Amino acid sequence: MPKLRGEAFWRETLRSAHYVVAPMVDQSELAWRLLSRRHGAQLCYTPMLHAQVFLRDANYRRENLYGEACPEDRPLIVQFCANDPEVFVQAALLAQDYCDAIDLNLGCPQMIAKRGHYGAFLQEEWDLLQRMILLANEKLSVPITCKIRVFPDIDKTVKYAQMLEKAGCQLLTVHGRTKEQKGPLAGVASWEHIQAVRKAVNIPVFANGNIQCLSDVEECIRQTGVHGVMSAEGNLHNPALFEGRNPLVWEMAEEYLEIVQKYPCPLSYVRAHLFKLWHHTLQVYHQLREELAKVKTLEGIVDVNRELKLRCQEEIANQKEGEKPKEGLPFFHWICQPYIRPGPKERCRENGDSGTDKGVRGKRALEDEEDGNSELLSKNKQKKKLRNPNKSFDPSLKPKYAKCDQCGNPKGNKCVFNMCRGCCKKRAFKEVADCPGHGLLFKTKYEKSLSWQHSQRGIQTPEMSQRGDAEVGDTAVLQEAGDR
Repeated sequence: MPKLRGEAFWRETLRSAHYVVAPMVDQSELAWRLLSRRHGAQLCYTPMLHAQVFLRDANYRRENLYGEACPEDRPLIVQFCANDPEVFVQAALLAQDYCDAIDLNLGCPQMIAKRGHYGAFLQEEWDLLQRMILLANEKLSVPITCKIRVFPDIDKTVKYAQMLEKAGCQLLTVHGRTKEQKGPLAGVASWEHIQAVRKAVNIPVFANGNIQCLSDVEECIRQTGVHGVMSAEGNLHNPALFEGRNPLVWEMAEEYLEIVQKYPCPLSYVRAHLFKLWHHTLQVYHQLREELAKVKTLEGIVDVNRELKLRCQEEIANQKEGEKPKEGLPFFHWICQPYIRPGPKERCRENGDSGTDKGVRGKRALEDEEDGNSELLSKNKQKKKLRNPNKSFDPSLKPKYAKCDQCGNPKGNKCVFNMCRGCCKKRAFKEVADCPGHGLLFKTKYEKSLSWQHSQRGIQTPEMSQRGDAEVGDTAVLQEAGDR
């Protein structure tokens, strides 16, 4: 059966999905996807997966995609970050039987994407992107899609989208922010950019950005004409967003924890979800926030969730008639509702700063320093500076790690092949060579094995020689297999 393309793919395979849960690192795992689908989501993406790791690590594949089959978790799109056409396609070939499409991440703006050279930091490399999508479109049995961020210039954004379409992209998700708009500087996403892309291409387009409630979804579709709307932050704070409801937080939390019991995931994922769901309540009950951060078992998280529920129910029972939500919230803190990310000035006030640029730090401090603004330090680095006044955080003084000749990861300083340990092990095994720098002694062990075989031949009787040779050979094979 030929694979569907464009509108037919969206209409038949994706079932004309309008409400979409975004790919989120460590947050759009199976349990959360199932919760979101129960409450109105029509299409979900996996968390962003690293193509190179997915290709080489069977455990990574099993943990992120090859787990228990779940028929309810469809339609599903698997998202990869990659910067090499062959690696991307080989990883996608391993994933294509478990999903309805493969998505190439061209939208991640974080520092980790800059260091790894993927996501939004590929948006100027049009030749590379064309090769990646052309090859994927040729080799895969499922469609290839892309998620992008916009350029400041609308015309360039439109040409970018048209280039991806021409290369073979069958569906495009447009996040209406530039790669510089992140954290406190995120600002408002440009629906104007999204509308221009929608008019310029002939493939389905999803919009991403400015989605806090169902009315935002409807307004975005009306203004931009897109086929569907994707939500990330809005979905994390209210998984019933696409139902147009604002349920009690503990209802969503309890339902999610029940799903986790059936479809386990790392405890860090669960904790992060509850921090999002209970965000406004944890500003009130600081002690429980600390307990949630420290708890080390799922049962412990369930207990903290139960205590938060009891505190809120007690607060509701003691509520005075006509009392209104505090802190300018649209609803009381125990109701699922959007979180408005503070801008730079608001962030300064939250941190107790005067409002100058020196207060605008937060968790993005390292990114600013690596982009050349080393005058200001994050709180963590300020503490390190107090412990060691002579310590320097100047990026120009940081050691530059040489890259592996094979895969681009940092190479071992004493590796005889100038490779990382993984690549070195493969080559040393293939060539029966030693690499003392990585502690790999294939040649030495092989020579010892031969020497031992010769010594055994010298002490055996002629009658036992033939049988002994076979046994020694078997032993050598077993030793070699163990060394692998």
